[in-house]
Amino acid sequence: MPGLFLALAISSEICATVSLKYTHGFTRLLPSLVVVVGYVASFALLSQALKQIPVSTAYAIWSGAGTAVVAAIGFAFLGEGVNLWKVLGIALIIVGVVALNLGGAAHS
Repeated sequence: MPGLFLALAISSEICATVSLKYTHGFTRLLPSLVVVVGYVASFALLSQALKQIPVSTAYAIWSGAGTAVVAAIGFAFLGEGVNLWKVLGIALIIVGVVALNLGGAAHS
């Protein structure tokens, strides 16, 4: 169950972050509501996951997955440029999350 909470927290954070682009500085109501509700839901769900997942592991997965997916959405759907450096940066985030998880599993 904590894995499900974490996955839902990541999904909520991704929706909220992508919606920020459409708020136009919080001047548009619907996207602004999606941002607020999404972030509140994300932190509430993350707090539930933290009952059974170490904070270092959960936060690394939450932030790393969120960053990588939001970047991919930007590249694929929002017309943001992609280049080797950006792809390398995302790869390093993923490697970092995997390393933290492996380190946590070996020393828990």
